[in-house]
Amino acid sequence: MKVVILAGGMGTRISEYTKTMPKPMIKICGKPIIHRIIDHYVNFGHKEFIIAIGYKGNLIKKYFSEIKLRKDIKIKLIDTGLKTMTGGRLKRLKKHLNETFLMTYGDGLSNINLSKLINFHKVKKKLFTLTAVRPPARFGVVKIQNDYVKIFREKNSLDEGWINGGFFVIEPEFIKLIKNDKTFLEGEPFEKITKKKQFVAFKHKGFWQCMDTTRDKEILEKKIRHKEHLEKK
Repeated sequence: MKVVILAGGMGTRISEYTKTMPKPMIKICGKPIIHRIIDHYVNFGHKEFIIAIGYKGNLIKKYFSEIKLRKDIKIKLIDTGLKTMTGGRLKRLKKHLNETFLMTYGDGLSNINLSKLINFHKVKKKLFTLTAVRPPARFGVVKIQNDYVKIFREKNSLDEGWINGGFFVIEPEFIKLIKNDKTFLEGEPFEKITKKKQFVAFKHKGFWQCMDTTRDKEILEKKIRHKEHLEKK
């Protein structure tokens, strides 16, 4: 299956880095996060990538023109505009996507079993499969009674609901539901497939970490150093 990676956003919440580079080029333990994402897909046998670039996309082009990848790995870089939203970027790739395809964001890592994800999608036979994850624990839980702290404990990720973790499997018919460049993938298109009951979620309980902020980057690097991304669940 072809793999789409959305890599065109401006990454304003981590501007310490994105002033000079696109977010997917931020290095995690010495390697750009987009390269680590590609490595994960390749490990499951997926070798054809379409990268939707935009903001400072020339730096992504430069990187992939200079590094050596396996000869069987194909990477197509397509400029999808500077201010195009997530849905709009996918819509611009429509002519390249005629069969079931995989897609993810260019700023998150996981040890998700992609083979199980794809099999889940095939069994459910819906337009869109989303990977649902638990948000990482961030804050301690405090229970208060009459101004006294009664209970304090580190927050477990199970205290939270499920969130969108990316790592999608999509049927090309879904793209017809995207209006234009201004469409957020996570907005109206998701609402439409929810109403049509064409939207299912694959629950992943293993390693997952996004990189929205500098703190997220630090957490992600710590997890990679501790090899949490190699743990299987």
